[in-house]
Amino acid sequence: MGRLTFFAFIACVCAAAAASAAGADWSFYGGDEGGLRYSNAAQITPSNVDDLIPVWTYRTGDLTRRDARLMRRTKLQSTPILAGDKLLVCTPFNEVIALDPATGEQKWRFDPKIPTKDVRPANGFNCRGVATWRDKQAGEGSACRDRVITATNDGRVLALDLQSGKPCTDFGSEGQVKVDPGMALLWPGEFQITSAPVAVGDVVVVGSAIGDNARVAAPRGTVRAFDARTGTAKWSWDPVPREAKDPNAASWGEGWRAAGHANVWAPMSADSARGLIFLPTSSPSPDFFGGLRPGDNRHANSVVALKAATGEMAWAYQIVHHDVWDYDTPAQPTLATLDLDGGKRDVVIQGSKQGFIFVLDRDTGAPVFPVEERPVPQGGAPGEVLSPTQPFPAHVPALVPQRISAGDAYGLTPWDRGVCREAIAKARNEGLYTPPSDKGTILFPFTGGGMNWGGVAFDPLRQILYANTSRAIHLITLFPAAEYEKLKKQFPEREVSPQRGAPFGMMRDTMLSPLGMPCNPPPWGTLAAVDLKAGKLVWEARIGTTEETAPLNIALATGTPSFGGPLVTAGGLVFIGAAMDRYLRAYDAATGAELWQGRLPASAMATPMTFEWGGRQIVVIAAGGHSSLGLEPGDSFVAFALPKPGEAGPAWWSRHVDRPGGRMWINFALIFAGTLAVVVGLWWLVRGWRRRTRP
Repeated sequence: MGRLTFFAFIACVCAAAAASAAGADWSFYGGDEGGLRYSNAAQITPSNVDDLIPVWTYRTGDLTRRDARLMRRTKLQSTPILAGDKLLVCTPFNEVIALDPATGEQKWRFDPKIPTKDVRPANGFNCRGVATWRDKQAGEGSACRDRVITATNDGRVLALDLQSGKPCTDFGSEGQVKVDPGMALLWPGEFQITSAPVAVGDVVVVGSAIGDNARVAAPRGTVRAFDARTGTAKWSWDPVPREAKDPNAASWGEGWRAAGHANVWAPMSADSARGLIFLPTSSPSPDFFGGLRPGDNRHANSVVALKAATGEMAWAYQIVHHDVWDYDTPAQPTLATLDLDGGKRDVVIQGSKQGFIFVLDRDTGAPVFPVEERPVPQGGAPGEVLSPTQPFPAHVPALVPQRISAGDAYGLTPWDRGVCREAIAKARNEGLYTPPSDKGTILFPFTGGGMNWGGVAFDPLRQILYANTSRAIHLITLFPAAEYEKLKKQFPEREVSPQRGAPFGMMRDTMLSPLGMPCNPPPWGTLAAVDLKAGKLVWEARIGTTEETAPLNIALATGTPSFGGPLVTAGGLVFIGAAMDRYLRAYDAATGAELWQGRLPASAMATPMTFEWGGRQIVVIAAGGHSSLGLEPGDSFVAFALPKPGEAGPAWWSRHVDRPGGRMWINFALIFAGTLAVVVGLWWLVRGWRRRTRP
């Protein structure tokens, strides 16, 4: 065996081992504990994916038993996990439900009874997933040997018996631990937990989601760990230094004394072999003014590795210095192994709202590919102290455009395009990292991304990364803090935030044309495949149509903003919902061709999962709409699979009508038929009248 052949063989063996570790059972929120979102299930392929049929639908019942106004504040973003013979899901109200994987039949259901009356969760009622943990000291068959760990919108961590769904009474107080946010909340819902906990060794770790832009002295973004058996607090870690002797305090001026947030609202990942957990930290409080916290503000806006047993920091890498753009680290860090020229390398892949892909060494946090500190626009609001540079990955290209001019304005007519052109021309607009201003500053990409909490998927065999992105413009306008009450009354339907304690409040608007379409040109949502080693884009495809948002279900293939992530399979497919229309889609992983769409009861702004059960590969996704985007809420989990031998394939209706554009053509046909009927009816009436009046 030649030398090159030998190394190629070793690379294939390593990749195959990584793929095997990822498995086909999806037992963690991100597929495996490192968030690869990869499955080695290969029964569904590009050649047969168009034969997929819905095999079961489970409805939580929230649409019928909850108040409609309450449902408009929900986000069903749960990614199910497979634990033994149960598929575990959670609802926006933190009910945990165990389903039969083959049929979707409910096995048990637990309701923690979170308060909902007069509660306004800052991020909507939401539960993205749950975790499991096995007590290796417990005997086979004993209660709570296998536990479901979940966290709630009202700040509790719960442990349930996997077999029965009953609380594990030895965990905390009767199965739950109440998290203390550390200060009085401004309103019920300012502090919540939305992402799945992480269990490593004998500890359970949770982050938090906290309301933005309310105040400078806001709740802290503390990450907390509890004993998985007893619920006893083990350690806590605050991204913001809390004493002057901390080496990082100098990067805050005196701001560390009051600043809050830098919380971990997005999912975390883990490397059990190394005993590490990986955190994506967010921006400090408030988002859009940092004059009271001069410096880089470490370890906000960072990827951080902690020792799971103790909470001691192993390393940190900051991807935004002194954030005044709400450019949180928004997604689960993805743990992968790259086959580089020097051999295999364990890495952490982090997508950003700006569209960047950072690739870091898993042991040190050092960039694996070059990152350059480049000058960025200066001249912030009075009192602001901006970072002169920001980190720019130089190897992998940004996955979204980061600059827009008035000449790029989009519109369906000269009129609405002109309105957008004028709005862009009036704003401060110097490209990425233009600071907020009282003139109004363009943020492009907007604070929703680029990439967001859905994260990326990585194929360990093909060594290709898949990521979905959104493309829209935010206009950020600062105003004197004393004008908050006046502007709030003047613009009751707009986002007007006080940023109490800062000299400026903030208004955030999405730049839309008078016809309600983004002022930036399409595509507004894409799915990209990236060769990390070569540092190049392999392909890019649009995700989503305007079917649910345009009159008459007109399905323009513009792409739409997308929230939720992709999964990639050994069968050569990328599955993704995420768009604003009501479909789960499958793309050819090699070419980006859109091969299949499965119609859903509501839009699926969640991440799908897949597993093998009874010799059958099943793909499941939550279809729950999205309250913040004005989409109709849903309460369904839908499963798709190939027909069994002798079972009927997709019906004609699903192949031809339940696809993007199908309803548009039905509407056009109905309009044509109605118009024709009116014309014929008028002709018949006129003809009859003439006969009656003929001499």
